[in-house]
Amino acid sequence: MKKFRLIFLFGVLLLAVLMASGVQAQSPAVYVLTIKGTINPVLIDYVERGIEEAEDNGARALIIQLDTPGGLDTAMRDIIKHIVNSHVPVVVYVAPSGSRAASAGVFITMAGHVAAMSPNTAIGAAHPVSIGEEGEEAMSETMEEKVVNDAAAYIRSIAESHGRNMEWAEKAVRESVSATEREALELNVIDLIASDLDDLIAQLDGRQVTLINDLVVTLETGDVAIVDFPMTGIENFLYTIADPNIAYLLLSIATLGIMAEIFNPGLIFPGVVGGISLLMAFYSLGVLPVNYAGILLIVLAIGLFVGEVLTTTFGIFTIGGLVSLVAGSLILFKGASPEFQIDPWLIAGVCIVITAFMVFVIQRAIVAHRKQAYTGREELVGKTATVKAPLNPEGMVLFKGERWTAISESGEIKDGEEVVIKRVDGLVLYVVKKQDMPSEGKSKR
Repeated sequence: MKKFRLIFLFGVLLLAVLMASGVQAQSPAVYVLTIKGTINPVLIDYVERGIEEAEDNGARALIIQLDTPGGLDTAMRDIIKHIVNSHVPVVVYVAPSGSRAASAGVFITMAGHVAAMSPNTAIGAAHPVSIGEEGEEAMSETMEEKVVNDAAAYIRSIAESHGRNMEWAEKAVRESVSATEREALELNVIDLIASDLDDLIAQLDGRQVTLINDLVVTLETGDVAIVDFPMTGIENFLYTIADPNIAYLLLSIATLGIMAEIFNPGLIFPGVVGGISLLMAFYSLGVLPVNYAGILLIVLAIGLFVGEVLTTTFGIFTIGGLVSLVAGSLILFKGASPEFQIDPWLIAGVCIVITAFMVFVIQRAIVAHRKQAYTGREELVGKTATVKAPLNPEGMVLFKGERWTAISESGEIKDGEEVVIKRVDGLVLYVVKKQDMPSEGKSKR
């Protein structure tokens, strides 16, 4: 009887959970994605996954809360493709207050079926700066004009499809113009201003939007649940390390770890940390606009640092390595947008740490070179041995329990006398009488 009650109670609880899940799944909802930072390839999967989830669950709308200084053109275009082909209305909302939608963010905002901004925000400056004069290999004027024209045509097309101000959109690309949220609303760049998500959802209710294939949809956002849709742990991690400063820091840690393992084989821990950091750095650099000349200079720096220890140039290779490291660090993302530049203070800090590490290693190397060898034949020179078979001039001596063939350079030496080893030739020791050695040249056993 007791067993039957437990089974019945379990069944009731399971039914209640299933009913609650069904109600939750059927209740109207608005999904909210948050993008804060540069536009990079990690966000492509995040936006695609969010749109698919909203479509599968019948969401009334999907809101992308945006705050970005810009990012990669290729990633931006892929995100816009997902927005344009979405079967659920996508609202791009520049928020919270103090945020901005610059560069690639302008394109994404204008691609939304509804474009909104919160108070004290800005939009604009969409000129493709990565092709400007700062590039190490600056584009020709003809090529730059082609790229700018392509970007201008693209943003005009986006603006026209949603009935927004095409002229301002083109100026944002060609002249890097910007606008506050009030100016953007007056210029028909955005559709509305909302103080927060609740205000935005309230204003969306009843608004008509046109989806793909000219399908007109009326938004019904009254009394809907807000479903926060964050990045997964892996997406968040990959997005974090896909940052120029993080990538450079990982590359620096990899350099120190691998060099420490090379200089001290068998430590294991520095090598493991260095290897993991190097793999993560490769991923970060793979999704960022990298200048390969910068990478080659950093690799050259590592080679010079290793060469310093192996050849002991007493600092010459280290100085060359530091020059190469600084130069490579400064041009690693040269020509990219400002948001992809490494903090100069980080470069200075890394160079100081590596310099201190190399000074320590060089000091150890100098001490090791000056120190008398403790192994091999070099150990024998200058040490005292005892004659076991008279040397006339050849005989036998005993050194540290081992018998050696010896040749005297001091004439005949009797059994039991002490001699000093002057040099070694193969397995033969050349010795002199101990009393014939200068006092400073004698060595204790």
